[in-house]
Amino acid sequence: MNFFRSTLHRSVLLGTALLLSLAISIAQTSVKPQAGSAVKQNTAALPKSYPPDLVQKGSALFRQDCSFCHGRDATGGESGPDLTRSKLVTDDVDGDKIGPVVRNGRPDKGMPRFDRSDEQIASLVAFIHTQQNNALTRSGGRKGVDASDLQTGNLTAGKQFFNGAGGCASCHSPSGDLARIASRYKGLELEERMLYPKHAKSRVTVTLASGQTIAGTLAYLDEFTIGLIDSSGSYRSWRTRDVRYKLDAPVSAHVDLFNKYTDDDIHNLMAYLQTLR
Repeated sequence: MNFFRSTLHRSVLLGTALLLSLAISIAQTSVKPQAGSAVKQNTAALPKSYPPDLVQKGSALFRQDCSFCHGRDATGGESGPDLTRSKLVTDDVDGDKIGPVVRNGRPDKGMPRFDRSDEQIASLVAFIHTQQNNALTRSGGRKGVDASDLQTGNLTAGKQFFNGAGGCASCHSPSGDLARIASRYKGLELEERMLYPKHAKSRVTVTLASGQTIAGTLAYLDEFTIGLIDSSGSYRSWRTRDVRYKLDAPVSAHVDLFNKYTDDDIHNLMAYLQTLR
């Protein structure tokens, strides 16, 4: 009996030792990958630095194209999100996510597309990532667009641009559709409507096979069908292959100006529009 108990006791001890050894082995095995992963994560988390001249070019381009929504330092405006806290920016690698958004826009969120070269995209990426890296090392809340940024233009130059190089007067009138616009919209809201009037309705003129023309507000358009609301308020549509049509899209005209605006043009034009009260 004693022999049996002694043998049983040794078997239990041996089994316990084996289990303990196995547990230690598993624990050591599971710890190693975690340690390795931590090293990799820490390495990946190291912020990438960019050449100062590239960041500077990106800053100038960002100020021209993006600051009216996202703020001058990319930390957000009254309508545009804070890019320094953006998941898309965090996940971006060498512009693989930022580039498509810049070039394709986000029409559903009121962001126009920008036709920019690879070099320009690279500069924007450098600036935005640099701003995000800087945000990680400083504290502070969300910033808006400074009111002073919208009041630094030259009124006379803005009026000249409106009537001349900007081509604004061909579609708009200070005493017509723009009368008292500065009383209806103020600050950033006025600038957004100037740069990208996302709620502006497109006009279309459809020419039928018979030569008859019908004009109205564009209601629907794809590669197969075009539809409009005519002057009586009725909806009418045709197959695109059966008609000819001419589209007058105010938003497109404003987006085309993005390639022509200088930073001074935007500020000068704003200075002029703010006088239309």
